[in-house]
Amino acid sequence: MEIIIAITAGCILDFLFGDPRWLPHPIRLIGWMINKLEKVLRKGCKTPQREYMGGVVLTVLTVTAAFVIPFFILYFIGKVNVLLKTIVETIMCFQIIAAKSLKTESNKVYDELAKGDVASARQKLSWLVSRDTDSLDESGIVKSTVETIAENTSDGVIAPLVYMLIGGAPLGFLYKAVNTLDSMVGYKNDTYVNFGRFAAKLDDLANYIPARLSAYAMIAASAVCRYDWKGAARVYARDKRNHASPNSAHTEAVCAGALGIQIAGPNYYFGKMVDKPTIGDDTRSVEVVDMKRANKLMYCTFIIVLMIGVLMKSMIILGW
Repeated sequence: MEIIIAITAGCILDFLFGDPRWLPHPIRLIGWMINKLEKVLRKGCKTPQREYMGGVVLTVLTVTAAFVIPFFILYFIGKVNVLLKTIVETIMCFQIIAAKSLKTESNKVYDELAKGDVASARQKLSWLVSRDTDSLDESGIVKSTVETIAENTSDGVIAPLVYMLIGGAPLGFLYKAVNTLDSMVGYKNDTYVNFGRFAAKLDDLANYIPARLSAYAMIAASAVCRYDWKGAARVYARDKRNHASPNSAHTEAVCAGALGIQIAGPNYYFGKMVDKPTIGDDTRSVEVVDMKRANKLMYCTFIIVLMIGVLMKSMIILGW
């Protein structure tokens, strides 16, 4: 039952404290490792084939280290003291979950719009998204923020929670390594189309089941939050494939349907217009408060998955 205690306590710590800047974060270490390895591996990548293989090596080394290091840390601590192992794994789980930081960063955008400072809101949003924010009006800022909250409900909250429930903190770190690789090298531009292809495909695979679990949990959360759960289910069935990624539109579609708004659509990325399909129905204009509603939906989804996951994990451990 130690793993149940560690995961639950880790989630509670995230709810209370988020991501303290003074606490060294393993995900930043993973990012540092990716950056250093990329520089070394690219020296031998003179052809598209070698670029692809370099990306494979980068991914394998990063993912292996992300799993093996915490696994053996916990293994050897557990040999000394089980309680100490549980405490260390609790801290690890706390650092894997990113619900509070997602809420905190998106609320910074909300706060600026609430003050009427669109320019500052654009700047705060640029820390959350890869799209160009310079030309976004208030409506575009709200839509982009809701979209990133919805997508990261799966990527940053539910998916790592699912992997921790399966294999503890080590498997949670493995997932975070895959996700970090995708965010750093998984682009389809000239620089990463070959080098980052393997990491991007692995991220698609790792998120395939969690994205769908997140969507169904979010539909249930829509009912709990007294949002339009029928609209959430309807838009999900219709728009869940309206994205280049096989996973990203799932929670985005549910969120858009639950709030009764339209998100996504064409946007500028690195100075180029990218034509994307819209998600949801344009039944009303978006409101600044929609960002708060999206965060409420994210947290409710998180709690539902945590409760069901802990119950199922407990039943498995106890042999029920």
